[in-house]
Amino acid sequence: MAKTDKLATASVLAFEKKLVPSDGRLYGTQWDKRDESATVLKLQEKSVRGTISNRITKEADKDPIKLNAKIEKPNLQTVDSCALGSEQDTLKLSFTLKVLSGVQQPSACNSAEFAASYKQAADAYIQAEGFKELAKRYAANLANGRFLWRNRVGAENIEVRVWVCNEGEQRDWTFNAKTFSVRDFDNLPAGVLELADLIADALSGRREFLMLSVTAYAQVGLAQDVYPSEELVLDKSNSKSKKSKILYHIDGHAGMHSQKIGNALRSIDTWYPVDEDSPYIGPIAIEPYGAVTNLGKAFRTPKAKVDFYTLFDSFARGGSRARPNSIT
Repeated sequence: MAKTDKLATASVLAFEKKLVPSDGRLYGTQWDKRDESATVLKLQEKSVRGTISNRITKEADKDPIKLNAKIEKPNLQTVDSCALGSEQDTLKLSFTLKVLSGVQQPSACNSAEFAASYKQAADAYIQAEGFKELAKRYAANLANGRFLWRNRVGAENIEVRVWVCNEGEQRDWTFNAKTFSVRDFDNLPAGVLELADLIADALSGRREFLMLSVTAYAQVGLAQDVYPSEELVLDKSNSKSKKSKILYHIDGHAGMHSQKIGNALRSIDTWYPVDEDSPYIGPIAIEPYGAVTNLGKAFRTPKAKVDFYTLFDSFARGGSRARPNSIT
């Protein structure tokens, strides 16, 4: 398709998500008996007496007498926590994932000309690439257990099981997540590539949808803390939100936000610019400006013309500058 520089960008443009994870549910079990039973993990409330540990910025407050007076005041906190039982050493996390097609069809677009141009570009990409690279990376993030987040750190063993739940299909895979690197997507085994083919078929529309059931087991140690999602509470005036840390639960069952699971699955961007100021840190989540909030860094800047909107506009108008894999 010829590039059309004068084609206006639609002022209203929206897409429905194509990777749809459910909330995750946390259970406790024993590694050697993980196939036999697991118990629901619930949140526990703790009240602790902390100390003053924040950085002191005012010169007056650095006076030893004033500092001692501050330290004498108790820093009382109420927090949620979640831990395995005294005889449990393994966390079980379960969720489902639906993969949908229809990437070439925006859910809202107020420019018929732009919609036609984008559809033509998307169809050409599907015909040429078929989402193979993206699907491979999504499958790898399932196999490596990236969605466990902090629960992955320090685990002795991690096993991930994936089942196809579509009616009439019986396929499953078991992965040793400890054998996978979370810094790249190279040298993936045949099982991951088989799963990737199904994901690519769903994204490309060769099948209507793909439904997966995912269960991960992480052997973190006897009675160790585990980490559900943490709630963001904006209204501190509510008496129920006096805790300094509130964890997520589903009717009392410790859980992980679907958004957090989805964020792990879409951490596939290794195409961002790398230099001395922005070194390679491994895959980052697909974001318009390549934002990594815990680093306070945006890796894709409009000034460098590597942000999503610049690349997407070029791709949708038939330009060759944008690599389709880098904008999906």
